Amino acid sequence: MIKGMFRGGLPLAIAVLTACSTASEPRVLTLATTTSTENSGLLAYILPDFEKRYNARVDVVAVGTGQALEIAAHGDADVVLVHAPSKEDALMETGHGLLRKDVMYNDFVIIGPAEDPAAISGLTDAVFAFTKIAEAEYTFISRGDESGTHAKELEIWEKAGLVPAGGWYISAGAGMGAVLTMAQEKRAYTLADRGTYLARTREGLDLPILVENDPILFNPYGVIVVNPETHPGVNSELAKKFVEWLTSLETQKLIGQFGVEEFGQPLFTPASEEWRASQGER
Repeated sequence: MIKGMFRGGLPLAIAVLTACSTASEPRVLTLATTTSTENSGLLAYILPDFEKRYNARVDVVAVGTGQALEIAAHGDADVVLVHAPSKEDALMETGHGLLRKDVMYNDFVIIGPAEDPAAISGLTDAVFAFTKIAEAEYTFISRGDESGTHAKELEIWEKAGLVPAGGWYISAGAGMGAVLTMAQEKRAYTLADRGTYLARTREGLDLPILVENDPILFNPYGVIVVNPETHPGVNSELAKKFVEWLTSLETQKLIGQFGVEEFGQPLFTPASEEWRASQGER
């Protein structure tokens, strides 16, 4: 058969080979997401399974949550995975989001130098801790990038009745990884998501967790399919498959296993509707 194709028929052979190549090319899914899912290593851990199952390539755009949602609002992503519920709701209300699902959660922690000049170690009240840092005017590094982490930080400052300003308060305008590096260099305080924080300890980050376990530090993540009616160019079919896969019991188990062997605890806790139902939760 191959011989027949080449007997005076080279163009036919090329056409057949081209068709086979095209048929096997992966479909591309653009995922706009917060830096924490990338910097923690979670995406590198779970995405190969999706790509293999669906013959897909996921192009990850890791930025702050605010920027990720702006990308979605402009139709420049097929799906978003972020952690700022009020901003996620706003995207849905404007019609740019087709559907939203809960995925997972972890929490925020306040970290800083071991010598702890603001004396916040052991507190479980994040608002009081921020107040003490401001009173001490000890260096605090803010994401300053409209991310989910930045939104949570601003929420805590607001509850403290404070507008941080002055030389002690540094707005980095950067992702979580860069902010952790700055905090390390300056021996400063900062607010971090636990997943990225733990992942960076393997690279030598030695700022301890000083404040944790306050309900205000709860950090839920949601996934949203961009609406093809407002943005016809998006790949909503593959995006829906991604959401179905991400919230499935099998992938939720993967999420729950991530980090356990290395850190003795998961970096993220599964929280999809399917997972909660399997655990007898509502």
